[in-house]
Amino acid sequence: MKIVMLGAPGAGKGTQARLISEKYGIPQISTGDIFRANIRDNTELGQRAKSYMDQGLLVPDQVTCDLVVDRIRRDDCAGGYILDGFPRTIPQAQALTKALSDHGSRIDYAIDVEVPDDNIVQRMSGRRACPKCGATFHIRYKMPQTEGVCDTCGSELIQREDDHAQTVQKRLDVYHSQTQPLIQYYREQGVLHTVDGTREMNTVFNDICAALEES
Repeated sequence: MKIVMLGAPGAGKGTQARLISEKYGIPQISTGDIFRANIRDNTELGQRAKSYMDQGLLVPDQVTCDLVVDRIRRDDCAGGYILDGFPRTIPQAQALTKALSDHGSRIDYAIDVEVPDDNIVQRMSGRRACPKCGATFHIRYKMPQTEGVCDTCGSELIQREDDHAQTVQKRLDVYHSQTQPLIQYYREQGVLHTVDGTREMNTVFNDICAALEES
């Protein structure tokens, strides 16, 4: 069961990937984790990635793909895996398809968690965080007992820069131009399954499980 998670930032695909990982016993893999592990372990691929990052440059698609393929060839991925945050662009998807094909493998499912932009802006811009203990709240869905104050430690809550409405919209614009085309790419591969991400978390998860178990 080899899965790619698709969806806009804030759509909840990371949460769903975690739930899939827990239910089916397959690892959730993110490029951020792979980069950090390889740089920490000073691997050859980690050194290559770090040489670009130290210059403030994007890591080339092929290097990123090589890191991902190296990770998914490990023993814990024998029964499958979930890619969360990769691929992000058509060239990355093409590189991944070729690399998997070279090893006689392919992606089985691409799960698109679909949420309209307005919902995402509302979700993310309403988040509030405690800078001291890290607890998170929401002005509509998870309000603190006292407005603007952390329930856990009593510190004043803040809105992170990434959660400002204008910042969220910029991230969505990048998603639509660079990552959303992957939906059609995986549709043409015959592996796309779209779920309504606006519904309650467990309902979305049940829809995903149905797609994984029916096909």
